[in-house]
Amino acid sequence: MNQKKNHLLAIPYYLWILLFVIAPIILLLFKSFFDINGHFTFQNYINFFTSGNYIRMALSSFFYAFLVTLVTFLMAYPMAYFLTKTKNKQLWLLLIILPTWINLLLKTYAFIGLLGQTGPINHWLQNFGFGRQQLLFTNVAFLIVAAYIELPFMMLPIFNSIDEIPNSLMEASNDLGATPWETLKRVVFPLSMRGVRSGVQAVFIPSLSLFMLTRLIGGNRVITLGTAVEQHFLVTQNWGMGSAIGVILLISMVLVMYITRERRDQGGAMGE
Repeated sequence: MNQKKNHLLAIPYYLWILLFVIAPIILLLFKSFFDINGHFTFQNYINFFTSGNYIRMALSSFFYAFLVTLVTFLMAYPMAYFLTKTKNKQLWLLLIILPTWINLLLKTYAFIGLLGQTGPINHWLQNFGFGRQQLLFTNVAFLIVAAYIELPFMMLPIFNSIDEIPNSLMEASNDLGATPWETLKRVVFPLSMRGVRSGVQAVFIPSLSLFMLTRLIGGNRVITLGTAVEQHFLVTQNWGMGSAIGVILLISMVLVMYITRERRDQGGAMGE
C-alpha cells in the first residue's frame, strides 16, 4: 500500500523526467538520422567519425575537460581539507558557494572586464612596467575562468566526504607514528575517493560541452564539440549533424559516469 502511495506521489516527478529528460533525448536521437534536407540517413555519424575536424574537436573537448578537471581538483582538495579543520567551516563554505548563485553570463562578462586591455589586471601590470598584455581570448584565460566557475562543484563533494571521516581514524594514525602527510595520503585521501569521483563527474561532464566560455573568453581559439553543436543549430541550420554530435556527447558522458562510478570492494564498506 505504501509503495503504491509513493508511486502516486511521484507522478509529477515521473512527468518531469518524461517531458524534460527522456523526450528531448529521443527527439535528439531521432533528428540525428536526418540530413539538412530532411532525408533519412546515417551520413551524419559517418561524417563525424571520418572527418579529421570532428575528431580533433572531440580530442580537444576531452583534453580541455581533463585540464579543467585537473586544475579544479588541485585547487579544491586542499581547500576542502583545510576547510574541515576551521571553526566556522559552514560560513566559509557558504562564501565559496555564493558565486554559484550568480548568473553564469554575468560572471563571464565580469571576467571580460577584468582581463580586457583596459581592465584592472592590465592596469596593474602597467604599473609594474610590464605593459599591456593580451590576457583575454587565450587558452589560459579560458582554463582559468572555466576552473573558477567549476570549482565549487568539485569542492563540495570532496568537503562532504572528508568531513564525514571520523577524527578517531586520524588520531589513530598519529598515535601509530604517521606524519600529517602520511595520514593525508594513506587515510584521508582513500576515504574521500567517493567525493573525488563525484567531483570529477560534476566538473568533467559539463566541461565536455562548454561553448559560451569558448566564445566569450577563449575567442573561439578553444574549439570543442559544444561549439560545433551551437554552430550547427544556430548558424548552418544543420540540425541533423548537430543532433548527431549531441548524441555522441551524451554517450561520452555516460561512459565517463560509468568509468568513474563507485566500485565496492569485496571486503565491504567502512562501517558495515
